[in-house]
Amino acid sequence: MRALILSDIHANIDALDAVLAAAPRHDVVWNLGDVVGYGAAPQAVIERAREIGTMFVRGNHDRACAGLIDAEYFNPIAFRAVEWTRGQLDPASLQWLKQLPRGPILTNDDRVSCVHGSLVDEDEYLFSTWEAREQWTHARTQVTFFGHTHVQGGFAANAEGEWFPLKPVYTRDDAAESYDLDLRSGATYLINPGAVGQPRDRDWRAAFALYDDQAERVTFFRVPYDVRLAQMRIRRAGLPDMLAWRLRVGQ
Repeated sequence: MRALILSDIHANIDALDAVLAAAPRHDVVWNLGDVVGYGAAPQAVIERAREIGTMFVRGNHDRACAGLIDAEYFNPIAFRAVEWTRGQLDPASLQWLKQLPRGPILTNDDRVSCVHGSLVDEDEYLFSTWEAREQWTHARTQVTFFGHTHVQGGFAANAEGEWFPLKPVYTRDDAAESYDLDLRSGATYLINPGAVGQPRDRDWRAAFALYDDQAERVTFFRVPYDVRLAQMRIRRAGLPDMLAWRLRVGQ
Protein backbone atom coordinates (compact mmCIF):
# COMPACT_ATOMS: atom_id res chain seq x y z
CA MET A 1 0.00 0.00 0.00
CA ARG A 2 1.16 3.49 -0.84
CA ALA A 3 -0.43 6.34 1.14
CA LEU A 4 -0.29 9.98 0.11
CA ILE A 5 0.01 12.08 3.28
CA LEU A 6 -1.40 15.64 3.19
CA SER A 7 -1.62 18.18 5.99
CA ASP A 8 -2.37 21.85 6.53
CA ILE A 9 -3.75 22.65 3.09
CA HIS A 10 -5.28 25.79 4.58
CA ALA A 11 -7.61 26.61 1.70
CA ASN A 12 -4.75 26.98 -0.79
CA ILE A 13 -6.18 25.39 -3.94
CA ASP A 14 -3.16 26.32 -6.07
CA ALA A 15 -0.74 24.47 -3.80
CA LEU A 16 -3.10 21.50 -3.52
CA ASP A 17 -3.46 21.17 -7.28
CA ALA A 18 0.32 21.27 -7.70
CA VAL A 19 0.74 18.55 -5.08
CA LEU A 20 -1.85 16.29 -6.70
CA ALA A 21 -0.26 16.80 -10.11
CA ALA A 22 3.18 15.86 -8.73
CA ALA A 23 2.14 13.04 -6.40
CA PRO A 24 3.43 9.56 -7.27
CA ARG A 25 1.08 6.63 -7.68
CA HIS A 26 -0.79 5.97 -4.45
CA ASP A 27 -3.64 3.82 -3.16
CA VAL A 28 -5.05 5.97 -0.35
CA VAL A 29 -4.92 9.59 0.84
CA TRP A 30 -4.55 10.39 4.53
CA ASN A 31 -5.35 13.98 5.50
CA LEU A 32 -4.00 15.27 8.82
CA GLY A 33 -6.28 18.27 9.16
CA ASP A 34 -6.51 22.03 8.77
CA VAL A 35 -8.11 21.73 5.37
CA VAL A 36 -9.32 25.33 5.71
CA GLY A 37 -8.23 28.58 7.35
CA TYR A 38 -5.86 31.32 6.13
CA GLY A 39 -6.28 30.73 2.38
CA ALA A 40 -8.84 32.13 -0.05
CA ALA A 41 -10.39 28.98 -1.57
CA PRO A 42 -11.96 27.04 1.31
CA GLN A 43 -14.98 25.72 -0.59
CA ALA A 44 -12.92 24.50 -3.54
CA VAL A 45 -10.35 22.86 -1.26
CA ILE A 46 -12.98 21.02 0.76
CA GLU A 47 -14.57 19.71 -2.41
CA ARG A 48 -11.21 18.52 -3.76
CA ALA A 49 -10.17 17.01 -0.45
CA ARG A 50 -13.42 15.08 -0.16
CA GLU A 51 -13.03 13.74 -3.70
CA ILE A 52 -9.62 12.25 -3.07
CA GLY A 53 -9.54 11.65 0.68
CA THR A 54 -9.60 8.21 2.26
CA MET A 55 -9.02 9.13 5.91
CA PHE A 56 -9.21 12.47 7.74
CA VAL A 57 -8.48 13.88 11.17
CA ARG A 58 -9.63 17.31 12.19
CA GLY A 59 -7.39 20.31 12.74
CA ASN A 60 -7.87 23.32 15.00
CA HIS A 61 -8.79 25.59 12.07
CA ASP A 62 -11.32 23.04 10.85
CA ARG A 63 -12.94 23.07 14.28
CA ALA A 64 -12.87 26.87 14.51
CA CYS A 65 -14.36 27.39 11.07
CA ALA A 66 -17.06 24.85 11.87
CA GLY A 67 -17.92 26.72 15.07
CA LEU A 68 -16.84 23.89 17.37
CA ILE A 69 -14.37 26.06 19.27
CA ASP A 70 -14.15 29.76 19.98
CA ALA A 71 -11.69 31.31 17.54
CA GLU A 72 -11.07 34.27 19.85
CA TYR A 73 -8.04 32.50 21.28
CA PHE A 74 -6.46 32.64 17.80
CA ASN A 75 -4.19 35.53 16.89
CA PRO A 76 -6.03 38.45 15.21
CA ILE A 77 -5.00 37.46 11.67
CA ALA A 78 -6.09 33.84 12.11
CA PHE A 79 -9.33 35.02 13.74
CA ARG A 80 -10.17 37.24 10.76
CA ALA A 81 -9.50 34.33 8.40
CA VAL A 82 -11.81 32.06 10.41
CA GLU A 83 -14.62 34.61 10.38
CA TRP A 84 -14.21 35.13 6.62
CA THR A 85 -14.06 31.39 5.91
CA ARG A 86 -17.31 30.71 7.75
CA GLY A 87 -19.06 33.05 5.35
CA GLN A 88 -17.66 31.29 2.29
CA LEU A 89 -18.71 27.71 3.04
CA ASP A 90 -22.01 26.13 2.08
CA PRO A 91 -24.02 24.22 4.73
CA ALA A 92 -22.81 20.83 3.50
CA SER A 93 -19.17 21.83 3.86
CA LEU A 94 -19.72 23.26 7.33
CA GLN A 95 -21.42 20.04 8.38
CA TRP A 96 -18.57 17.99 6.93
CA LEU A 97 -16.05 19.99 8.95
CA LYS A 98 -18.10 19.45 12.10
CA GLN A 99 -18.06 15.69 11.60
CA LEU A 100 -14.32 15.29 11.04
CA PRO A 101 -12.94 12.86 13.65
CA ARG A 102 -10.47 13.64 16.36
CA GLY A 103 -7.05 12.01 16.18
CA PRO A 104 -5.22 9.83 16.80
CA ILE A 105 -6.79 7.46 14.30
CA LEU A 106 -5.48 4.06 13.32
CA THR A 107 -5.09 3.56 9.60
CA ASN A 108 -5.62 0.37 7.60
CA ASP A 109 -1.95 -0.35 8.33
CA ASP A 110 -1.76 -1.35 12.00
CA ARG A 111 1.77 0.08 12.22
CA VAL A 112 0.57 3.63 11.48
CA SER A 113 -1.66 6.19 13.16
CA CYS A 114 -2.52 9.80 12.26
CA VAL A 115 -3.06 12.91 14.39
CA HIS A 116 -3.14 16.64 13.82
CA GLY A 117 -1.19 17.90 16.82
CA SER A 118 0.10 15.20 19.13
CA LEU A 119 -0.91 11.86 20.61
CA VAL A 120 -1.73 13.61 23.88
CA ASP A 121 -3.47 16.76 22.65
CA GLU A 122 -4.79 17.48 19.16
CA ASP A 123 -3.77 21.13 19.57
CA GLU A 124 -0.22 20.50 20.85
CA TYR A 125 2.75 21.54 18.72
CA LEU A 126 5.70 19.15 18.38
CA PHE A 127 8.74 21.26 17.57
CA SER A 128 11.51 19.68 19.64
CA THR A 129 12.91 16.31 20.63
CA TRP A 130 11.95 17.13 24.21
CA GLU A 131 8.31 17.52 23.15
CA ALA A 132 8.56 14.35 21.04
CA ARG A 133 9.94 12.42 24.02
CA GLU A 134 6.74 13.18 25.95
CA GLN A 135 4.86 11.13 23.35
CA TRP A 136 6.85 7.93 24.02
CA THR A 137 4.40 6.27 26.44
CA HIS A 138 1.40 7.21 24.30
CA ALA A 139 2.60 5.73 21.01
CA ARG A 140 0.63 2.65 19.99
CA THR A 141 2.10 2.32 16.52
CA GLN A 142 5.58 2.39 15.05
CA VAL A 143 4.79 5.45 12.93
CA THR A 144 2.61 8.43 13.78
CA PHE A 145 2.00 11.04 11.11
CA PHE A 146 1.26 14.50 12.51
CA GLY A 147 0.82 18.05 11.21
CA HIS A 148 0.02 21.38 12.86
CA THR A 149 3.57 22.83 12.96
CA HIS A 150 3.82 23.34 9.17
CA VAL A 151 7.42 22.05 9.41
CA GLN A 152 8.40 19.03 7.32
CA GLY A 153 10.43 16.33 9.06
CA GLY A 154 9.86 14.92 12.51
CA PHE A 155 11.52 12.74 15.10
CA ALA A 156 12.69 9.17 15.63
CA ALA A 157 13.45 7.13 18.75
CA ASN A 158 15.64 4.06 19.03
CA ALA A 159 14.83 1.04 21.19
CA GLU A 160 16.39 2.77 24.23
CA GLY A 161 14.02 5.71 23.91
CA GLU A 162 16.60 8.22 22.68
CA TRP A 163 14.96 10.72 20.32
CA PHE A 164 16.56 12.33 17.28
CA PRO A 165 15.30 15.02 14.87
CA LEU A 166 14.51 14.13 11.25
CA LYS A 167 14.96 16.77 8.58
CA PRO A 168 14.85 16.26 4.81
CA VAL A 169 17.86 17.62 2.94
CA TYR A 170 17.24 19.53 -0.28
CA THR A 171 19.60 21.38 -2.59
CA ARG A 172 17.25 23.79 -4.36
CA ASP A 173 14.30 26.03 -3.65
CA ASP A 174 12.89 26.48 -7.15
CA ALA A 175 12.21 22.94 -8.39
CA ALA A 176 10.52 19.72 -7.33
CA GLU A 177 12.63 17.55 -5.01
CA SER A 178 12.21 14.46 -2.83
CA TYR A 179 14.00 12.84 0.09
CA ASP A 180 13.76 9.19 1.19
CA LEU A 181 13.58 8.05 4.81
CA ASP A 182 13.95 4.29 5.28
CA LEU A 183 12.14 3.09 8.40
CA ARG A 184 14.18 0.92 10.75
CA SER A 185 12.79 -2.04 12.62
CA GLY A 186 12.56 -1.32 16.35
CA ALA A 187 12.48 2.46 15.93
CA THR A 188 9.51 4.71 16.66
CA TYR A 189 8.69 7.64 14.39
CA LEU A 190 6.76 10.91 14.56
CA ILE A 191 6.67 12.21 11.00
CA ASN A 192 5.32 15.49 9.66
CA PRO A 193 4.70 15.62 5.89
CA GLY A 194 4.87 19.41 6.02
CA ALA A 195 2.21 21.89 5.01
CA VAL A 196 0.64 21.80 1.59
CA GLY A 197 -0.73 25.31 1.74
CA GLN A 198 1.34 27.36 4.19
CA PRO A 199 4.86 26.03 4.91
CA ARG A 200 6.71 27.58 7.85
CA ASP A 201 10.13 25.98 7.49
CA ARG A 202 11.55 28.74 5.25
CA ASP A 203 10.81 26.74 2.10
CA TRP A 204 7.89 28.21 0.15
CA ARG A 205 7.27 25.05 -1.91
CA ALA A 206 4.22 22.91 -1.13
CA ALA A 207 5.10 19.92 1.05
CA PHE A 208 3.72 16.40 1.30
CA ALA A 209 4.86 12.82 1.86
CA LEU A 210 4.33 9.27 0.61
CA TYR A 211 4.34 6.21 2.86
CA ASP A 212 5.15 2.86 1.23
CA ASP A 213 4.50 -0.08 3.56
CA GLN A 214 6.19 -2.63 1.30
CA ALA A 215 9.39 -0.64 0.92
CA GLU A 216 9.15 0.49 4.57
CA ARG A 217 9.92 4.02 3.46
CA VAL A 218 8.59 7.54 3.80
CA THR A 219 9.43 9.91 0.97
CA PHE A 220 9.21 13.65 1.57
CA PHE A 221 8.39 15.95 -1.36
CA ARG A 222 8.56 19.66 -2.14
CA VAL A 223 6.95 21.10 -5.26
CA PRO A 224 6.75 24.66 -6.61
CA TYR A 225 3.33 26.12 -7.37
CA ASP A 226 1.84 29.38 -8.61
CA VAL A 227 2.31 31.23 -5.35
CA ARG A 228 1.53 34.60 -6.96
CA LEU A 229 -1.92 33.35 -7.91
CA ALA A 230 -2.53 32.15 -4.35
CA GLN A 231 -1.40 35.55 -3.05
CA MET A 232 -3.69 37.34 -5.48
CA ARG A 233 -6.67 35.30 -4.30
CA ILE A 234 -5.94 36.25 -0.68
CA ARG A 235 -5.66 39.95 -1.46
CA ARG A 236 -8.76 40.01 -3.64
CA ALA A 237 -10.70 38.34 -0.82
CA GLY A 238 -9.73 41.16 1.52
CA LEU A 239 -7.86 38.85 3.88
CA PRO A 240 -4.83 40.18 5.80
CA ASP A 241 -1.85 40.82 3.55
CA MET A 242 0.39 38.94 5.98
CA LEU A 243 -1.29 35.73 4.80
CA ALA A 244 -0.20 36.46 1.23
CA TRP A 245 3.30 37.61 2.13
CA ARG A 246 4.21 34.57 4.19
CA LEU A 247 3.46 32.16 1.34
CA ARG A 248 6.46 33.36 -0.64
CA VAL A 249 8.92 33.25 2.24
CA GLY A 250 7.72 30.02 3.83
CA GLN A 251 7.31 31.25 7.39
